[in-house]
Amino acid sequence: MLIGPYVNGTAVVVGGLVGAFMGTRLPERLRTALPLTFGLASMGLGIVLIIKVTHMPAVVLAMVLGAMLGELVYLERGIGRVAGVARSLVDKIFPPTEGLSHEEFMERFVAILVLFCASGTGIFGSMHEGMTGDPSILYIKAILDLFTSAIFATSLGYAVATIAAPQLAIQLGLAALAALILPLVNESMMADFSAAGGLIMFATGLRICGIKVFPVANMLPALLLVMPFSHLWATFIH
Repeated sequence: MLIGPYVNGTAVVVGGLVGAFMGTRLPERLRTALPLTFGLASMGLGIVLIIKVTHMPAVVLAMVLGAMLGELVYLERGIGRVAGVARSLVDKIFPPTEGLSHEEFMERFVAILVLFCASGTGIFGSMHEGMTGDPSILYIKAILDLFTSAIFATSLGYAVATIAAPQLAIQLGLAALAALILPLVNESMMADFSAAGGLIMFATGLRICGIKVFPVANMLPALLLVMPFSHLWATFIH
């Protein structure tokens, strides 16, 4: 029985609710400084994952074509619309978020949606539990997500708690498919997959810190392309 995804999802809900309830009760300097720390941590984790790369040309090709695909189907715009719907539904139940424009809300919400749902830790942890039954990696992610969701919810409101739904769906899906996927994957493919995820994590960190607004959601199709590209590169070129 899978446990990790449910623990992780519960942590996001609890953190989101507590953070939104606290809101402006937390000092402004804390609400400003901690997201910058989370962004820095995201960039640091991205670097750690990137250096594991085996076939960088395959990763770059996957990133370029994945980003093109995401742009062509307006993936980030679609996620933004879903985020807007989630915010409107939540605002009917809880007090609406003050101090953020719709555009500012979307910028931050999409960034943390990718951070929570597409992190290398969550993806690998889900696959690891699906294969071995060991949820320890997702337990670690749950601890981090508890505090991260609480801090972001102080400015984004109760809508942060809704991220638990897509996160849970993704993790359950990956865990269920792990038994089918992992026997087909070698170490080089996993390393290149981690590198692609690291690039997205690095871009997410830059976005959270307000340094550069990368369309991180539009890069997500690269995660579907990188393993096949890595295999083809190793088989026919490298």
